[in-house]
Amino acid sequence: MSAQSGKYRRRVGAVRPSHLMFTTGVGALVDLPNIAVLVRGVDDWNYDDVPDWQPITEPRLLRELNKFHDGRHVKQLRPAPWLDGLDADPNGPAARVGVPVVPFPTWLRCTACNELAALDSMAFDFENDKARRPQDARFFHRGCPKKRSGKPPLAVAARFVLACSQGHLDDFPYTHFVHKGADCPKAPKPKLQMEDRGGNIGANVSIRCMACQERRNIRDALGERGRDELPACRGRHPHLGTFEQTGCKQRPVVLVVGASNQWFAQTLSVLSVPEGGASDLQMKVEEHWDQLSTLPPMMYEWARENSPVMKSFAKWGDDELAAMVEKVRAAKEAEASGGSGAEQEQGQPDLLTPEWEIFSAPEAPEPTDDFALYRSPEGVPEALTPYFSDVVQAERLREVRALRAFTRLDAPDPEDPDLVSRAPLSRGELSWVPASEVRGEGIFIRVPEEVLSGWEERIIGSDALRLHQEAYKQFRINRYSGRIPGGFDPMRLWPGARYIALHTLSHLMIRAIALECGYNAASLSERIYAGNEEDPRGGILVYTAVPDAEGTLGGLVSQAEPERLGPLVDKALKGAMRCSSDPLCRERLPQAHSDFLHGAACHVCLFVSETTCEKGNRFLDRRFVVPVDDPKLALYPELP
Repeated sequence: MSAQSGKYRRRVGAVRPSHLMFTTGVGALVDLPNIAVLVRGVDDWNYDDVPDWQPITEPRLLRELNKFHDGRHVKQLRPAPWLDGLDADPNGPAARVGVPVVPFPTWLRCTACNELAALDSMAFDFENDKARRPQDARFFHRGCPKKRSGKPPLAVAARFVLACSQGHLDDFPYTHFVHKGADCPKAPKPKLQMEDRGGNIGANVSIRCMACQERRNIRDALGERGRDELPACRGRHPHLGTFEQTGCKQRPVVLVVGASNQWFAQTLSVLSVPEGGASDLQMKVEEHWDQLSTLPPMMYEWARENSPVMKSFAKWGDDELAAMVEKVRAAKEAEASGGSGAEQEQGQPDLLTPEWEIFSAPEAPEPTDDFALYRSPEGVPEALTPYFSDVVQAERLREVRALRAFTRLDAPDPEDPDLVSRAPLSRGELSWVPASEVRGEGIFIRVPEEVLSGWEERIIGSDALRLHQEAYKQFRINRYSGRIPGGFDPMRLWPGARYIALHTLSHLMIRAIALECGYNAASLSERIYAGNEEDPRGGILVYTAVPDAEGTLGGLVSQAEPERLGPLVDKALKGAMRCSSDPLCRERLPQAHSDFLHGAACHVCLFVSETTCEKGNRFLDRRFVVPVDDPKLALYPELP
C-alpha cells in the first residue's frame, strides 16, 4: 500500500492479497495507525515497475465476469502490484510498488489545539521519512499555537464522512453544518475547531466556528431527523477523483471512519477444475454464440477445418454440439420473453456445476499442478455407507477470487447481486479486475440421493420447515421489498430444505476437522452442492483456502483416510446431539418478529467464522441432521 500524490510515493501500510478482495479493496476506507486512506481505482494501479508480473489465468471466472459486466470487456485478472526485496532494501525499487491510496477524509483535526481544517487549507504537513516504519507516517500541525518542544502535534482524520446507498462517499460538510447551511457572517473561509471527547457517540463531538463562535453538536446530523440537516449527495467517488455529472438524488448518511458498512465487496470465486463436461460446452457455446447461432449443423464438419472458433469444440461431436446450441437458443428465447425476472436470474452465475461434475464423476481426471483428486479403491468405509455414498480426497486445489464491484451501506446478496447499487472500480471501461489465487486441499463428501430424497419427503409439511420458509420470506421482505419496482417474490432464491441439511452437515464436519487436522476453523472454507428441484445434488466440499503455507500442509486430506474418517464422522454427528446452550438451542426455531434464519444452531454447536461460512451462518438447524427433536426431521435418525 503506497500513498500516491505529486509529492509522496512511499509505503504507508501492508495488507494480504485476500484483504484486497474482502476487506480493503478498491474504494475502501482503511484506518491506519495515524492516518486514514482510501484505496484508489484500478486506473491508478501501476505495473510499470513490476517487470515479471503475470495475469492470473482462469477462463471460467473471466467468462462469468464478462456476463456480469454486460459485455466482453474484462480481459484480465490481475494480482496486486508487488515486488520482492522491500525488507532488504526499503528504499529500493520495491518501495515504489504497491496499491495506490489517497488520504481520506481530507479534513483533519489537530490533537493539541483541536483546529479542524481541510488538507488544501495548507494548515497541515505530512511526513513519512522512515522507510522501515511505514506505520509512523503522519500528518502534523506545524503552526499549532499549543506546540511544545519536540515534534509538532499529530493531526488525525476528522472521523465523520457521508455515504449514500448509490456507492458515493464524501467529506462531512463541517462549515455548512455548523452554520446551518448559511455562510459565516464574519469570514468567507472561517477556521473551525472540533472538540472530540472520544468514543463513537456523536454527542461527544461538537464543531465551533472560531470567527463567529457558532457551535453545533454532531448529534444533530445523526438519525433520520439528522439527514434533513445534511446537503444532498454530490455524487462523489473519491477513489476515482470524480463526481457524477447528473448528481445524486439520495440523501447521505453520516458514517464514522472505520464503520463496517462503508464498504462491502462483491466477489466471484471458482475452483480451477479441468475443463470438460456439459457445463463447459455450454459456456463455450455462449462465448461464441454469434458465430454458432447462424451456423447449421450440416456445416459443422466444414467449419472445424476452416474456422478457428471451432477448434475450441474439438472434444465434442457434432450431435452433442448441435444439441447444446439448441438448448442455449431456447434459454435465450425464454430469457427474452421473461422480462426483468429473467434478467435478474442472469445475475446468478452457475459456478458450482462444473465443480460438481468433476467431483461426482466416477473417474478422477488426470492430476495437474492446480487440481488432483484421489478416491480410495476400497470406497466408502462400510460403517459409513448409510451416511455417505462417496468420499474424495482433493490433494491439490486452486481457488481464484475476483473483485467485480463494491457497495456502500447495503451489503450485497451473493445470490441476487442486482438488488443493491454497485460503485465502479474504474473511471472508464473496465478491462481488468483485481484478483487473487490461493492453493489448498480438501475433502468432498457425497450424501446418497435416496437418503436425501427420502428425508425431503418426510419433512414436507412439517412445522419446522414451514417456520424456516416463513422466516426467509420475512427476511427478504424486510430487506428488499422497497428496492424492487413492480412485483416482489419473497420466496425467490429460497435455497431449499436440502441446502439446510447439507449446510448443517458441513458445519459439523468443519468443527470436527478443525480439532483433528491441525488447521484452525477460520482457515477452512465450504462449498455446498445442493442443486435445485430440476437438478438435485447432495455434496459438500470442506477445503483450505488461505494465502500461505497453511493451505497445503496435507493435514486435511489425511482426515479422509478410512481409519480416520469413521471416528471423525462419529464425533461430528454425536457431538451435534448436545449443546451447552440446550434446551434453548435445541428448541429454537425461526419465529415471527425475529430476524434470523437458523433453528437449533448457535456459537457453541454450529456457528463458524464469517470467512468459513458461505452463507454468514444462516440456514442451519441441527434437528435436520441428527435427532435432537423429532427423529422424522433428521437426515440421519440413527447415528453411527
